[in-house]
Amino acid sequence: MLYHLFHWLNEEGYRFPGSRLFEFTTFRVLLGILMSLFITTYYGKKLIKFLQKKQIGESIREEGLAGQESKAGTPTMGGLIIILAIVIPTLLLADLTEIYVQVMLVSTIWMGAIGFIDDYLKLRGKRLAQQKGEVYKKTGKDGLAGWFKILGQVGLGILVGATLYFNSDVKIWREYIGSKETAKMDPKVFPKMVNGDTIYFVESKLPVTTIPFVKDHEFNYSKLLPASWRDYTWILYILVVIFIITAVSNGSNLTDGLDGLATGTSAIIGSLLGIFAYASGNLVFADYLNIMYIPGLSELSIYIAALIGACIGFLWYNSYPAQMFMGDTGSLTLGGIIASLAIIVHKELLIPIFCGIFFVESLSVMLQVGYFKYTRKKYGTGRRVFLKAPLHHHYQVKGYHEVKIVTRFWIVTVLLVLLSIVTLKLR
Repeated sequence: MLYHLFHWLNEEGYRFPGSRLFEFTTFRVLLGILMSLFITTYYGKKLIKFLQKKQIGESIREEGLAGQESKAGTPTMGGLIIILAIVIPTLLLADLTEIYVQVMLVSTIWMGAIGFIDDYLKLRGKRLAQQKGEVYKKTGKDGLAGWFKILGQVGLGILVGATLYFNSDVKIWREYIGSKETAKMDPKVFPKMVNGDTIYFVESKLPVTTIPFVKDHEFNYSKLLPASWRDYTWILYILVVIFIITAVSNGSNLTDGLDGLATGTSAIIGSLLGIFAYASGNLVFADYLNIMYIPGLSELSIYIAALIGACIGFLWYNSYPAQMFMGDTGSLTLGGIIASLAIIVHKELLIPIFCGIFFVESLSVMLQVGYFKYTRKKYGTGRRVFLKAPLHHHYQVKGYHEVKIVTRFWIVTVLLVLLSIVTLKLR
């Protein structure tokens, strides 16, 4: 809103010192980080006191893990402050007419609502047990039904996939392959000055993604279908988007089991996605790196800056020993955000790399559950691959302090992010 206000003032001739700063993306990125940091650090303390007053505390499963009992009663649903710290700076500083900003704001609120309902139902179950004089014990069946979570994730996947496929504002600029004479005669081809050279471009709406470590690094989803079925590529594309959003949001949710683990990991991943968005949204950088140029994508950098600031600010209270947990309100939201951003910047095939922690956490649970059921059916007694799943609990049982586990998982994420950056030029 501030962006639009200053833009209108400048157009009307009401200029004053510093009024044109809002025209620079880099200024708004820095302001977005600072604003989100302020919201989470300043209002985070107030939220903690409010949650304590309302007795909105975390219930811990009795799993015999070190330090588990001390976390009971810690205020939860702190993901609310993360959502506010993302949404408010974006509304104030970003160009709200850009379709990518609109998609991300809707995705944030959508997943936040699902997580909030889940946390609320868990809290209500705890209070009902207390009213009956019963001892409340948290189980995996508390909160929102699993099928309803999946339904919400599928709904977001349909919304994001359909918007990116059908919306006319979603475009990619491709360098025109042909002679300059032919380019000048084609009305669909237009010239742009890049690094002092005139380059001819043509707009494209092909459903493509980036293949890492491959020279010819773009892949068209329609190639997965027979030629006669390619009119239905949109169905395939939306199904892929649904799968990615569901997988990443659930992976983020599973990762949120130790103080600061999901928050710090998300901040690091967000930094990478910010680099991808800024590079693909800048014609000079996109030309230099030989990656697809996506008009309007650089505006998404303000949103991502707010995401990074919100995660770092939340760490002030979420680092060990945590004063507040994000709950499903935060973890499902962060996962949905990361998945949607990766799809928008056409880097979804890189998700298993830069979201490696989310991936192995999810994989550890699937292996544990699958192997347990298989061995119970075959031998009569269930056996386990890990001492406990998700993977971070396995290391807890082995005797590692959770600070060491979290720090090492962060380091691994940094390495995976650096590897993902390398893919921009290593082909």
